Amino acid sequence: MYQYYTDRLLQPDPAPQLTRRAALNRDREEGHRQLVNDYFADNCVYQPSDFNRMFRLRKNVFERIANTMEARYEFFQLRYDARGKQAFTGLQKCVAAIKLMAMEESPDSFDDYMRMSERTARESLYLLAKGVVETFGDQYLRKPSLHDMQQLYAAHEEKHDFPGKASDAPFTVNGNEYKFGYYLTHGIYPPYSTFVKAFRHPIDLRDKYFKRRQKGACKDVERAFGLLKSK
Repeated sequence: MYQYYTDRLLQPDPAPQLTRRAALNRDREEGHRQLVNDYFADNCVYQPSDFNRMFRLRKNVFERIANTMEARYEFFQLRYDARGKQAFTGLQKCVAAIKLMAMEESPDSFDDYMRMSERTARESLYLLAKGVVETFGDQYLRKPSLHDMQQLYAAHEEKHDFPGKASDAPFTVNGNEYKFGYYLTHGIYPPYSTFVKAFRHPIDLRDKYFKRRQKGACKDVERAFGLLKSK
């Protein structure tokens, strides 16, 4: 995104041609009113649960980001162009940027709903990402400390009644003593000692047998959860 922004969007416009496309009257004010009526008015069309599903983000978190961007950066503040027409609001720009990331939409898909051009949508994405890193990076983008991890474990166990790490379950295999239990997982899980993954390319007969039994156990669990979900 940064390379595209610097290599293409910031380059000077080419020499003017004899015929130019007439400027579109996108009616940005109507786009803003529609957006507020759908998501941010007192009696809005979509509820917070719908907002979370459409934006992959809780509504209160989005509002915190949008308010911070508008208070700190001129780009997200309401301005007027040389003709005296209202530019896009910070709310419109933040919505466009979040939708681009969350739903993987095309930048030119906002023209009909929010009256926003492709260039403005891309610029909103770039500046919002940059602003979030500058504003919240020290607090949220740092590595968790030991105290943070303990708090996460405690909150997870309180909510789900399940410990955040492996419980004590000592056992012995081939003369080796192990303190914690283990979980059979797929290859996408982190390389923790309590996660036992299947062999990717087993050669030995024992490894092939283990992988076959492990895949069978995983399928049983997935089918059970599938039935529970369907009911």
